[in-house]
Amino acid sequence: MKRTHHCNELRPSDAGRSVILTGWVHSRRDLGGVLFIDLRDREGRTQTVFDPSDLSTVVFESAARLHSESVIEVAGKVRVRPEGTRNSKIATGDVEVHVESILILNHAEVLPFQVDDPEVANKVNEELRLQYRYLDLRRPEMLRNLRLRSKVAIATRSYMDEQGFLEVETPTLFKSTPEGAREFLVPNRRDPGTFYALPQSPQQFKQILMVGGIERYFQIARCYRDEDLRADRQPEFTQVDIEMSFIDREDIYALIEGLLKKVWKTALNVEIPTPFKRISFEEALNRWGIDKPDSRFGMELVDFTEDFKGSKFGVFGNTVAGGGVVKGINAKGLAGATQGQIETMTEYAKSFGAKGLAFIKVEKNATGSVEWKSPIVKFFSDVEKAALTAKLAIEEGDLLLFAADQWLNACEILGKIRLYCADVLKGQGKLTLDPAQFNFMWVIEFPLLGFDRELNRWYSSHHPFTAPVADDIPLLKSDPKKVRGQHYDIVVNGVELGGGSIRIHQPDVQKTLFEELLQISPAETQLRFGYMLEAFKYGAPPHGGIALGFDRLCAILCGTTSIRDVIAFPKTAKGVCLMTDSPSQVTPRQLRDLHIEVKAAVKPVA
Repeated sequence: MKRTHHCNELRPSDAGRSVILTGWVHSRRDLGGVLFIDLRDREGRTQTVFDPSDLSTVVFESAARLHSESVIEVAGKVRVRPEGTRNSKIATGDVEVHVESILILNHAEVLPFQVDDPEVANKVNEELRLQYRYLDLRRPEMLRNLRLRSKVAIATRSYMDEQGFLEVETPTLFKSTPEGAREFLVPNRRDPGTFYALPQSPQQFKQILMVGGIERYFQIARCYRDEDLRADRQPEFTQVDIEMSFIDREDIYALIEGLLKKVWKTALNVEIPTPFKRISFEEALNRWGIDKPDSRFGMELVDFTEDFKGSKFGVFGNTVAGGGVVKGINAKGLAGATQGQIETMTEYAKSFGAKGLAFIKVEKNATGSVEWKSPIVKFFSDVEKAALTAKLAIEEGDLLLFAADQWLNACEILGKIRLYCADVLKGQGKLTLDPAQFNFMWVIEFPLLGFDRELNRWYSSHHPFTAPVADDIPLLKSDPKKVRGQHYDIVVNGVELGGGSIRIHQPDVQKTLFEELLQISPAETQLRFGYMLEAFKYGAPPHGGIALGFDRLCAILCGTTSIRDVIAFPKTAKGVCLMTDSPSQVTPRQLRDLHIEVKAAVKPVA
């Protein structure tokens, strides 16, 4: 017999109806000899009642022996629950099923952890939950996340179809192009010593599709990077990959704003205002110290370079004289920061090469007067103090923090410390962020190139296919550091949702970038990118695109900080699947077929 209803479907209007339900035993209660079993399926829960006066001893006792999460089928009649016993926490809380028969489809053993109580399940060690992921997936929270992820994927496909895009699958066995993150290599049995690589993104294929005249491509693509993991990274991940021909940056902005508007409406029934703010890379660093700013709270960076020119406080004065900057932030309400918290912030500064961290606590002294407590204050002139007071709106209880360094370093030091201070203030209840507030922005006008002092060469800030701003192309050879790229990131609440760029479509510009600036030899350029440069000779249209991190997007919508919570079978921070125990060793025959010999790792000498 097949089930007639799912476990979230019955209502008082169904009273008297004979029904068949199937699902998992969510919970079991014995009240005065009557057995109550909450039955759960993907859609919800229904209370079922086993009354020994109406059932055979065999049926009743078999139900009484059930463990949680056993799979059963019950047949019975719907009735309205007696007054005072209704459960307003579930949709079927006004009714119950008076069981007439039961079929046990599968007994469950005692569980390694509880799944029926959210408070208990949420405290279970994550590694244990990943080991028994099939049990973890039964939790309503996980089911909700995967359901929402599915809805977002469907909404994305629908929107892209409406905009005239073709969904095209690109290969997942690619060639190695070791630029950027480390790749996963796949040995080729047919030609020993050669390897495929799993793609870090479909970047090159989607550009070739533009040369092929597809014009509008998208794909919900699987990508792979063999890099160190954290809460928002996995070795395999999903992105919404997009490429368009005959467009400029404004077309990309409008497309993505429309997509995110639809996604937020579908997932959360929230209308997000468009268009989004546009912030230059330079402005983002100057104001927030990071290129993916969380603008939901203040604590913005303030520049004091001119105010401390010639200052008697040598750290500030000498930095300005050497072409650096002095910046500060006011962490309001954090004057009581502990020594440990100050040391943590100091370590952040040192990680960027600073010698230490200058700070001032604004607190009352023994006489009750407000005092600036710091050994550096005695070096400040009255004019410098006045500038600090005016620009930082200083009050009792404030913690002033400073960075004096070259521009980028100073910004990044305070950007890191700003986020740390926000976390501390949130923990103290002094800073509350609205979970329903979504501050979107485009960060634009990134530098096309960065300079690696150790290797003494330029590198691509985004990737080597990013087009320079047209007006800056003449500077590629004469002054590369001033060249802006047509690169853009979409950011919300301090999270980079995705990034993209208008691409280089002229073979000569691409060749200049590869060979003269990135110092990739002509032979290496031909080996790694020859087919792209060849394709561009035959009529490559102007084109550009973007990729959105689909896992990050879903995590934001689900209100979680870890993308593992929105992936059905994620890996741990060590890249391991605890459920299947992978990666694992393979047989000697498999290695022999691939012409691979595994040598024992040599431990370094202590």
